[in-house]
Amino acid sequence: MSRSAPGSVDAVLFDAVGTLLHPRPTVDEAYYLGGVRYGSSRTAAELLPRFRAAFARSEAIDEERRDGVTSEAYERARWRQIVEEVFDDLADHESLFAHLWQHFALADHWRLFDDVTSCLTDLQARGMRLGVASNFDSRLRSICGDLAPLDRLPALFISSELGYRKPHAGFFRHIEQALGLSPDRLLMIGDTPTNDYYAALAAGWQALLIDRHDRHRDVPDEHRLRSLAELADRLP
Repeated sequence: MSRSAPGSVDAVLFDAVGTLLHPRPTVDEAYYLGGVRYGSSRTAAELLPRFRAAFARSEAIDEERRDGVTSEAYERARWRQIVEEVFDDLADHESLFAHLWQHFALADHWRLFDDVTSCLTDLQARGMRLGVASNFDSRLRSICGDLAPLDRLPALFISSELGYRKPHAGFFRHIEQALGLSPDRLLMIGDTPTNDYYAALAAGWQALLIDRHDRHRDVPDEHRLRSLAELADRLP
């Protein structure tokens, strides 16, 4: 085993967006094209910082007021509010919101990272239990169902269905109960330090951070992966 390896692991859970897949076109491109279609005057250059700010505000409100509690209805309302904040030059947001909601529900608008297929294939060949553990909504089921090899993953844990979002401990407790495994036998792989790495450790899980662009040097180097291709060599 190279570098630092986790202890014995019975199941590996992967975050979805930013870990296994990414949107194509990008979020700002999709928002810009949708905005043009429905009459917004926001420029392409404006949209990414506006989206990031609206998303960050939404995350902060969720953590402060709801303590991680979520649902399908809440997620839809949350994304509607983000669209309204990004496109504050529109009087009616409903048509644009419906367009963007459906856009990101289609597997055609998502791409796997280059290191995903070989990693999952290798781990499955070793008999490892695999799954997805994501802050998303039910759209993720159709995305994964139409995007090989994610369509072959037996376990799909989605925050809106579990009732809790990461980093809340309730998210991780639901997965432990569903899989019938103790926390120390579970390994979380994700790209967000707060939601994936530190939250999993706080829940008693093992965790590794996928850091393809070397951005999170506050996380110990031995707990970071530059590529999912490194994962197989880290496991016992």
